[in-house]
Amino acid sequence: MTAAYVALEGGHVLEGRGRAPGTARGELVFTTAYTGYEESLTDPSYEEQVLTFSYPLIGNYGVREERFEDDRVHPRAVLAKELTDDVAEWLASEGVPAVDHLDTRDVVTDIRDGGAMKCGIAVGKDVTEDDALEQLEACKTMSEHTDIGSQVSVEEAVVHGADNDGPDVALVDCGAKGSIVDSLLARDATVHVLPYDATAADVEDVDPDVLFVSNGPGDPANYEQAIDLVQAFVEDTPVAGICLGQQIVAEALGGTTEKMTFGHRGVNQPVLDLESDQVVMTTQNHGYTVAEPGNHLEVTQINVNDETPEGLDGDEYDIITRQYHPEANPGPEDTLDFFDDVLGMVDGQHQPAVPADD
Repeated sequence: MTAAYVALEGGHVLEGRGRAPGTARGELVFTTAYTGYEESLTDPSYEEQVLTFSYPLIGNYGVREERFEDDRVHPRAVLAKELTDDVAEWLASEGVPAVDHLDTRDVVTDIRDGGAMKCGIAVGKDVTEDDALEQLEACKTMSEHTDIGSQVSVEEAVVHGADNDGPDVALVDCGAKGSIVDSLLARDATVHVLPYDATAADVEDVDPDVLFVSNGPGDPANYEQAIDLVQAFVEDTPVAGICLGQQIVAEALGGTTEKMTFGHRGVNQPVLDLESDQVVMTTQNHGYTVAEPGNHLEVTQINVNDETPEGLDGDEYDIITRQYHPEANPGPEDTLDFFDDVLGMVDGQHQPAVPADD
């Protein structure tokens, strides 16, 4: 059996079975999703993290490229109770270390009790605990990855759906999932994918009907260029955002964000719409949240479990953001109408949120 060690912040070292060789380090997080492992593993929001699957068997329906959200695996390493050979071989081909035969119930409990933590991974025939501990020693916090956007964004602008007849969307790519682009294309939009550090001139060249800030990894406060773009265009251009995008919009309008203890990651997060009083189930993957929404924004949806903001709408400007992933993938699909609402802002169909009573 190939040796495998997982060194946790605080000094505890776990031993498991090595399924894909290598060394790695990152923030240790978990997802409660029991399907959609291909989507999770190719989600750019997992950059610089080590992903633990709480569901005990990962890989029971194989690996199909058409389910990928990006062209590579993003977690630095993967932990599970049991990985099938298909998934283990895929991770090995991607150079991503993988460890199974772990009691992931204990790992998840540690994260819930102590929060997301730094960890080091060492997998191979001759590795030792010290190799994992060396990786742990070199590990950074997520906020210390000040230019993480460069690892997940396009390097230059890319246009999708140039022949479509719908609105032009400037999508600021902070680590966008492919299904966000697909959801906009399905509604006849032309999507101009811009780098995470795009300038105001880059956006002006597009002359978009909507400025859309994507999901992505890391601390929203480190995406200064995207924050500047929202500030520059919000008065004249409808603005939308998903996940990190919601946090960036809030930061741009005087709000604040904060690190969560262990975040929301899974496909069964309940969200309450405050206007309709309806609950929808959502896919989520984030470690930061909006603490205060700032100016011109109203909280319209909250997480049922902890009441963190899940939706923000403008009370004066055309703004719609969601903390969860309305495009779902792997599901559920309760909130796909978000994209209709976003494009509806172009036609003046957006109704500003009513400010809450003080």
